[in-house]
Amino acid sequence: MEDIKAELIAQLQNKTAFEIPIFGGIAIPQSVAVSWGIILLLTALAIFLTRGMQLRPTGKRQMIAEWLVGFINDFCKDSLGHHWRTFAPYLGSVGLYLACANLSGLFGVTPPTKDLNVTAGLALMSVVLIYGASFRVHGLGGGLKKFAEPVAIVAPLNILEIGIRPLSLCMRLFGNIFAGFVIMELIKMVIPVVLPIPFSLYFDVFDGMIQAVVFVFLTTLFLAESIE
Repeated sequence: MEDIKAELIAQLQNKTAFEIPIFGGIAIPQSVAVSWGIILLLTALAIFLTRGMQLRPTGKRQMIAEWLVGFINDFCKDSLGHHWRTFAPYLGSVGLYLACANLSGLFGVTPPTKDLNVTAGLALMSVVLIYGASFRVHGLGGGLKKFAEPVAIVAPLNILEIGIRPLSLCMRLFGNIFAGFVIMELIKMVIPVVLPIPFSLYFDVFDGMIQAVVFVFLTTLFLAESIE
């Protein structure tokens, strides 16, 4: 039992992937290295799918790219109205990153979203976008007035939401991915051969994709509320 506990604790730690030999050595956590890999993968995929684009596409690559962009744009149009064009690139990029990050466990890579720092960073970016968009659309006075809606007495609660929203986005994503990772590691330790496969399909594929969708959906919902 103690051996399993020690091995699980070792797996849960965010290990150092490598060090950059400057300023005495800068340690790069595994979650950051995996995130860089995902960014490079998505960049390479975007270049591959959009290479040699035509006005009337005949190849499957461009059709796949147009379908994916069209799906993201349609979702943003339905949720954000005529403001969709400004925010679709960010929401689409976050959704693709989270999908790849949460699916990385299928390839024996520790999901970067298991690291609280990663989910906290994503949540802070979304909240800056939400309140920044509110002030950009409504102006300084209008943005401040949003905190007093629907009545002025709820202003303190609306101000508290500035901290509650990133916390909820962060902990929901982190908690689900972290819990799935812990359960999978325990299953692998006890029955390492066949049983982990169906559980991996659930925690890495189904639950991972659900959490990516939920994060993007909630960000879009909060954004639509702030700019309505």
